[in-house]
Formats: sequence, structure tokens, C-alpha cells
Amino acid sequence: MSNPLLLSGDAAAAALLDRAQSELASLLVKPHLHVVRLGDDPASVSYTRMKARRAKKIGLESTLTELPSDTSEAALLELIAALNADPLTHGILVQLPFPKESAVREAVVLEAIHPDKDVDGLHVVNVGRLWSGREGLRPCTPAGIISMLDFYGIDLARKSVVIVNRSQLVGKPLAALCLERNATVTIAHSRTADLEAVTRAADVLVTAVGRVGFITPEMVKPGGVVIDVSVNRIVVDGADRLVGDCASGVFDVAGAITPVPGGVGPMTVSHLLYNTVLAAKRQLERSQSTSSD
Repeated sequence: MSNPLLLSGDAAAAALLDRAQSELASLLVKPHLHVVRLGDDPASVSYTRMKARRAKKIGLESTLTELPSDTSEAALLELIAALNADPLTHGILVQLPFPKESAVREAVVLEAIHPDKDVDGLHVVNVGRLWSGREGLRPCTPAGIISMLDFYGIDLARKSVVIVNRSQLVGKPLAALCLERNATVTIAHSRTADLEAVTRAADVLVTAVGRVGFITPEMVKPGGVVIDVSVNRIVVDGADRLVGDCASGVFDVAGAITPVPGGVGPMTVSHLLYNTVLAAKRQLERSQSTSSD
């Protein structure tokens, strides 16, 4: 098989942002996303700037607080507490990962953010809401993948989904979201016995390993859907190039596949903004409900 369907994240992300704008238009407040960044890592600087640009484009208010890389955990927690208490801040995002020299613990910071303002969807309360089927903010990359599949009309019901990743960021929450869509889900990893046989049985294969060429053509079901989450930087002829986990031959086997870059990445950012709109909407509904009691 050749010329697989390319699952463009740009097209799917634009549709998701249109949906966010539509819901935003019905709100009586302008949703406000507050991003906090420690240090000046170039990738983090670029990422936070992109979020701010896209937020402004759809009509969100966005604030960026830049802190020194040696900011103490206590100081960061104090800032988060103030944002939690601020009724005009609807979404809080602390940019990860922290600088290598930082002594701030990621888990402590993530749990300090109020679950209803946790637009990254990583607070343990939101994780619990996801696995118990309750309303909550969903992690951006997994939710973005589901939105992409919806955009391209790929139904997961009764499909075999194999996820080669068991992290809290991708594998575990994506498994829960796929189960909600009535898929049969397998979470695989580096220690999975006969990994090639497991992945080859997948109607939908998701890889987030972070190794160039890890997924070979022999590991893919002919005509299957491949979602490559990883972004690996390599040097080709002296120039930097971004690639995923899939070897080039996978494109000759898959029926549909995400490109890297331009696949899952745009969905992650767009779902972050969508989460901000949802957070503002739900906070407003609760506020109105409380005031009417």
C-alpha cells in the first residue's frame, strides 16, 4: 500500500479552534489563560509565544508570567494560590519541563493548581474524573488525538487500539479516552513480549516512544491507522530535521498516518485553548448556580 491518508493536524486543529470560538461567543466573559514559565529555554519560550498568539487569534485573553530559573518552589506555589483565587483567571498552565537546575517538583506544582483551572488536565482529580467517566478537563495531547480521529471520521468502536507508551501524559489517559469510544485497548511498552506481534494486530497504532525508526513496517497492520506522537530532532546533511518514531517504510504500509511535524502537535495546543474555554464556561455556570441558591 502506498500514498496513505495524511492526517494533518493543522486542518483538524483549525476545526477544533472554530468549535472553541463558537462556544466562546456564547460566554458573558472572556476566558483568561495564565501561563507561567521558569527560565528561558528556547523551546519553552517558542511554545509559550505560540500559545499566546493562538489564544489571541480566537479571542482569548492570555497572560504570561516569566520567572527566573532559580525561582523557589514556595514562591511558585504562592503565585499559583493567587491565580487559583482570582475569579478572572480561568485557566492556569505551568510550562513543563522545568529547567534542569530548578529544584521545583513538578508533581507538587501540578497538584497545587485548582482542578477546575487545570487546563493541562494533569491534576490527580482530573485524572480520577477521566477514569470514572465524569466531566472534567482532559489532557491535551490524548484529547487532541481523539479530536483528530473524529475530524477524519475514524471510528474507534470495536477497533483494536495499541498504544506504545504508558506515561501519565499520553498512554494512560489516551487509553481511557479510547475505552470511552468502545475500543479494545492494549498499552504496550519497551518490555512488552513480542512487541511486533502486538502492534501488528492494531487497527489503530499510537506510538510515543521518542526513538527514531522505532516503529518499522513489519510492526504495522497493512491499511492500519498510525498516530505518531513523538518529535525527535535529527541532523541530515548538516541541518536539523524533526521526525517521529516511524521508519519511512511505514508510509508504504499504513492506510492513514500523522506526519511529523504537522500531525499531533497542533492538536495539543488547540485543545489547551479549547480546555480554557470549557473551564471558563463551567466556572461561570457554577458561579451563576451559586448566586441563584
